[in-house]
Amino acid sequence: MDREKFLSELKGNIVGALNLGGISTDEIGDDSKLFAEDGLGLDSVDALELVVMLESKYGVSIDRSDDAKSIFDSPNTIADYIISKGK
Repeated sequence: MDREKFLSELKGNIVGALNLGGISTDEIGDDSKLFAEDGLGLDSVDALELVVMLESKYGVSIDRSDDAKSIFDSPNTIADYIISKGK
């Protein structure tokens, strides 16, 4: 799967996991800040739901040694993390 298709799938999974029904994947840029007020404005509960989604859909987990803040910065950084784990 090429990166563009992978990012589209990932953004769809983010929208689905977080029940962001009013937002389409086209509205989420690859570098959109997920937790910033000028981005999607996600919160800590959303972060937990993202972790669950990543574990179930991609077989990756985020543990204390991982820098979750940088991993969850944007769809691109999440994709980089998944790819780095060979998933």
